[in-house]
Amino acid sequence: MATTVGSDPATRRAEVLAHRRSPAHHLHTEMEQGSAGAVRLREVPFLTQIALRAVPGTPAGEALQAALGTSLPRHVGEVSEGPDELRVLWLAPDEFLAVAPDEAETGVLTTEYAEGLAAALGRSGQVVDVSANRTTLELSGAAAQSVLDKSCRLDLHPRAFPVGAAVATQLAGTPAVLWRTADQTWQVMVRSSFATHVVRWLLDGMREYA
Repeated sequence: MATTVGSDPATRRAEVLAHRRSPAHHLHTEMEQGSAGAVRLREVPFLTQIALRAVPGTPAGEALQAALGTSLPRHVGEVSEGPDELRVLWLAPDEFLAVAPDEAETGVLTTEYAEGLAAALGRSGQVVDVSANRTTLELSGAAAQSVLDKSCRLDLHPRAFPVGAAVATQLAGTPAVLWRTADQTWQVMVRSSFATHVVRWLLDGMREYA
């Protein structure tokens, strides 16, 4: 649909967002057909994802925490919870990933969100909008962990990888952030260019449970 001349910014924004296509959009049918009761795979597209660099405990870290509305996680696997469904994942001692809902839901553009954090941080750290650089795949069901065990060298047992934990790792030979959001639910954040590879790799691992 063509943009209506004179339409307000919110309407124009909605029209633009309606035309988005996610990195795994062309694989949705394959994911539906490959999913069964024991394990299911779907894409959770367009999450706001902001890469952050700051040292906790420094003025820059304190400023970033104030802007986020939550503390920065301090340990491997730790995830902090903030307002409006914001989550901040620990990736390294001075590296974090802020994850928030789709800008179509919040009404706040990812660029605007990143600019606000950058203004608070100043020149003492780094803020980069990586929303378009990644997509999120969700693997769920009783066999989800077994599928991931085939592709990830981490110990995924709940004692070692509890609900709420997230780590940067390798999955299917590609960089990924693995996040256990529920007992039988995992989110896999991969670069957009690797989405097709990872989806089909996971689907192959799911076949025995179909």
